[in-house]
Amino acid sequence: MAELTRPLTDIIADLDSGTISATELLDAHLDRIERLDGDINAVVTLAPDRARKEAGAIDRARANGESLGALAGVPITIKDALATEGIRSTGGATELADHIPTEDATVVSTVRNAGAVVFGKTNIPRWSGDYQSYNELFGTTKNPWDVERTPGGSSGGPAAAVAMGFTAFEIGTDIGGSIRVPSSFCGIYGHKPSFGVIPTYGYLDSVRFHRNVSDVNVFGPLARSIDDLDLLFDLLAGPNPDDAPGWKLDLPASRAETIGDFRVAAWLDSDFAPIDASVGAVLADAVEALERAGARIDHGRRPQIDAATAALNGSALIGLATRISDSDSPEGPEPSGAPVPHRQWDVRHRERGEVRQRWADFFDEVDVLLCPVTPVPAFRHVHSEQGSNWIHAELEEFGGMPYGELVLWNALIGSAYLPVTTPPVGRTADGLPVGIQVVAPYLHDRTALTFARRITEVLGGYTAPPCAVR
Repeated sequence: MAELTRPLTDIIADLDSGTISATELLDAHLDRIERLDGDINAVVTLAPDRARKEAGAIDRARANGESLGALAGVPITIKDALATEGIRSTGGATELADHIPTEDATVVSTVRNAGAVVFGKTNIPRWSGDYQSYNELFGTTKNPWDVERTPGGSSGGPAAAVAMGFTAFEIGTDIGGSIRVPSSFCGIYGHKPSFGVIPTYGYLDSVRFHRNVSDVNVFGPLARSIDDLDLLFDLLAGPNPDDAPGWKLDLPASRAETIGDFRVAAWLDSDFAPIDASVGAVLADAVEALERAGARIDHGRRPQIDAATAALNGSALIGLATRISDSDSPEGPEPSGAPVPHRQWDVRHRERGEVRQRWADFFDEVDVLLCPVTPVPAFRHVHSEQGSNWIHAELEEFGGMPYGELVLWNALIGSAYLPVTTPPVGRTADGLPVGIQVVAPYLHDRTALTFARRITEVLGGYTAPPCAVR
């Protein structure tokens, strides 16, 4: 039987060689979820009957020597924020408790067309709006490394499922860190692409199936290896359906290949979002190891921006984007999602344009920037402040750090549309995983992915949580 916490690329090799059938692999994942998900609560909807029919058809096609897609027979779950045809998809909201879409999100269609077998959905916060994955429908998803702590959000269920070997990979969404934070908290890999590179049609952050592109928001892969991220990024990248007739993606190759040829800057702490010592120690050790391996790292170079102002402007853009999405419900906006004048967004967008130019100038002299994902590792569940008041909560275990500060590093990077790969780089003294943001210039996703590969060669990568080794 295949080890289900192995990389996707190994699972594909087992399927291609006949070591395991698609049906056997699906059943192994379903059995693993039944045995191990009780304490984690990552997978909230299952559709096994349909999945078994699809897996059986793939097994027969493979036996007949038919040409198959790159993911033929690979069993996966899908984040509950993505519309999945024929399978309940709720967005984590009571308004969609019984919602079964009649079409897939574009990225779901892509992986299904490549042969992936979708068999379930994973948990998220309501409308993907928190760094915890908790909602009234399905309750709390817990971190596989410590069930008293969050796996992050909004892709917390997906990240926990990947870490536990419940799925071969996942597709996350990220507007304020929703790929990067869960990847870091759960000790897996994530890639937040450059804005606009992967289609975002079919996002469920309101009661409507979105066909537009929400500002800042992106979709990207979550996986257990850098090879998996490369494979999935190549598969998922492309135009939104409306753009396909005249839109072609031709991303540049990585700016460098060997670790010593990259021009690297390290920005590991800042007054605008101070880093807890537990995270700082892991990041410092990681950077020192990279330098010993030959990396040329500049510890003083910074983009010529006011980081606090840029991060707050980015946070405001994220807030405007999520309020606009939440307000388009036919039933009317929620109290926290009242419509906002377009002028407010336009003023912020113009400020962002200046910041993006400063980032572009910075990347004239730098290939990748290393910086924190969040100031803290996975934190203990804080549900009393769930909903519209969560941003006013404090993390008592980290000296009363305001919850809202968790977004600042992510908003600084994401609102500028920059690509980020988040590999695991170590664990705190308490055994909690820590990732790092590998930031590259806009549209230079392959540079971020390649340097993350060099990091993996030096530091190692994903390790299964102790509770997953059974």
